[in-house]
Amino acid sequence: MGIFNRARDIFAANFNELLDKADDPQKMIRMIILEMEETLVEVRASAARTIADQKEMHRHSVKLDKLQADWSEKAQLALSKDREDLARAALVEKKKAADMSEQLKAEIAVLDDALRAYEQDIQKLQNRLREARTRQTAIAARLESAENRVKLRSLMTNERVDDALSRFDQLERRVDYAEGRADALQIADGTGKPTLADEIAALEGADAIDDELAEMKRALGKPGAAAEKGE
Repeated sequence: MGIFNRARDIFAANFNELLDKADDPQKMIRMIILEMEETLVEVRASAARTIADQKEMHRHSVKLDKLQADWSEKAQLALSKDREDLARAALVEKKKAADMSEQLKAEIAVLDDALRAYEQDIQKLQNRLREARTRQTAIAARLESAENRVKLRSLMTNERVDDALSRFDQLERRVDYAEGRADALQIADGTGKPTLADEIAALEGADAIDDELAEMKRALGKPGAAAEKGE
């Protein structure tokens, strides 16, 4: 049993209400679209049959108009030959053809109304089908987004991810320690080597120590002190 029984049911259908009540909205919208497509095919087939019937009736109408003209000519001919009885009989047949033509034209008018109704229904069905397909695309996008969020949440709560992040933290700490050691070695000038000022200061310090040592030797009367002084 289909979701919709007639095209009018589709026009009056509330997609939001149907989808809200559905356990599986994606499946429901697919079923709705399928039902609408089948209904659209049926309505188009009915419209095609109506057009065919209409064309056939038009052909009969033309034949009846021609038949009326023929009986009218026969009535005139009979009357010209003083056969009033035949003329009357011909006019009776003409009247029958005229009555049939009027009835046929009335039926054609009914088919015209039906065809206009089919055209309107087809247009409405196409509009609702486009609406349903748009809704299907939106539902599919929302479903994909929800599934991606679930996957992301599952990934973020995964123990392997937590372990990997912990390893990254350990690695960052090791890098920080290595960089700290390098910075400590390069505090002087950023290279870890003595500067020119440091080397000259060291030479000056050495001279001062030599002078003080020589002075101490002279005071103690140590040999070589005078030589050192002379130097």
